[in-house]
This record gives sequence, structure tokens and C-alpha cells, in this order.
Amino acid sequence: MQIYLLRHGIAEAAPPGMADADRALTPEGKTKIRGLARMAAAIGVRPTLVLSSPFKRAVMTAQTAAEAFGAATEPVTTKALLPDARPEAVWDEIRAHQQEGSILLVGHEPLFSALGAYLLGAPQLRIDFKKGALLCLEAENFGPQPRGVLKWFVTSQFASAMV
Repeated sequence: MQIYLLRHGIAEAAPPGMADADRALTPEGKTKIRGLARMAAAIGVRPTLVLSSPFKRAVMTAQTAAEAFGAATEPVTTKALLPDARPEAVWDEIRAHQQEGSILLVGHEPLFSALGAYLLGAPQLRIDFKKGALLCLEAENFGPQPRGVLKWFVTSQFASAMV
């Protein structure tokens, strides 16, 4: 299975009284995510399932990316992708969908740096997971401990420069 981790795009600053979960993508954030997803689609990225954090900026990122990928289904939200979730909970979510050919997970820091390292079987690995970055790894078995293989990692800034 191909597993893609996509950190949400640039989000608006929260005005006083606004919950962090309600922050939306900025127009620039949406544009960068669209460009990154189009570039990824051009090299064959076609997730069969899109899972997203329920936070507004992640849902907007997931919808924008799913459109660019031509996904057949709408993104599904899961609390396993909240910023303070544990990588083990995400692995359980992935394992529940192991029949999928590829899966796109859309979420946040600090989860995604830890999740990428965990899925690669290297929990001490440090990953600088910028907003709008996309990581691709491959998982061949779904035992209790993941042992993924890193395929590639790209930032939205790189994708913007390529288009």
C-alpha cells in the first residue's frame, strides 16, 4: 500500500475567540496545495481513500487535494489525525483500511513528524514537516509495528517552483 502524508496548507491566523479547529486555509494555502496535488497527480498519485483530521484547515486541504487527484470519494474525517494524536492510533486506522491500494492522510504537526518516523520504523528520525509537504511511503505488511519504505518527500514550495 502507498501511504501519503499531507500536512495541511497555510491557514489563517485565529482572531481572539476563534477555536484553533475553525481556522481555514488562506487563498495562498489553497493555491499551494492545489499545485502540489496536481504535480503529484501527474506522477500517478491516485489515493483510493482520503482520511483527514476534522480541523477545518485539514478538511479544506483534503478536499482540494482529492479534487486534484480525481478521487472517487469524499475525504473521511478521523480523530486519529488530530494534532495531539498518537502515531500508534494512526497505524491502527491505516490497518483498518489495509484493503485500499493507497491512502492519503491529511493532518498536522506535531503528529506528522512523529508519524512519518514511526511508519518508517525509525522513531528517533527527525522530519521537518512543513505546511503543504507531502511524504510518500510504502507499507507491505500490517503487523503491530510498521516498517515502511520512504519513496519520496516534497514540499509545496518545491512544487510551486516546478509549475
